[in-house]
Amino acid sequence: MCNDYRLMVDVASIVEDFADLKIKIRFGEGTPNLEAREDIKITDVAPIVRTIDGVSDEAELVQRRWSWPGPNKRPVYNFRSEGREFNSNRCLIVADGFYEFTEPKDQKKKRKDKWLFTKKDEPIFCIAGIWRDTPEVGQAFTMLTMEPGPDVAPYHDRQIVILERGAWADWLDPTVSVKSLLRPLPPGTLSIEHVG
Repeated sequence: MCNDYRLMVDVASIVEDFADLKIKIRFGEGTPNLEAREDIKITDVAPIVRTIDGVSDEAELVQRRWSWPGPNKRPVYNFRSEGREFNSNRCLIVADGFYEFTEPKDQKKKRKDKWLFTKKDEPIFCIAGIWRDTPEVGQAFTMLTMEPGPDVAPYHDRQIVILERGAWADWLDPTVSVKSLLRPLPPGTLSIEHVG
């Protein structure tokens, strides 16, 4: 499952993409200085978009830690979506790529093969996430996972939930049922590149 993703775009580009969907982005904690990052890993701080209580058509962009400590102290960075409703604390995790790792084709290599997945014709996409406040690390987020879609299935038996652009606002609205939102993307939606 996803333990590494990418975000190479700046704040202005993110705000513009959300504005195209009639979602105004606010910065209640100040505008973050987002650096382009090839690798965002578990426990790193990264941007998420979440609702502002009582306000529709607006959301806030904040930076939070990816993962919270689970009962066994291992980080909860992926969370199964099946059979759950998620009626609160939904967030959108902004990315422009994610990675999956497979056993190396070259048996002499010690490291796994690294594959970059990007969404064709879209500069950014959003991963369905949830956030929570924990005594150990404060507010943190995790990515929801599901059965793999056709583009990811050859590489992994699970995948993160990538939302269609038209579903971003619905994901931020806890009154909208997740059943209509959490589904695999159509075949050929993702570009795949071997990067290491």
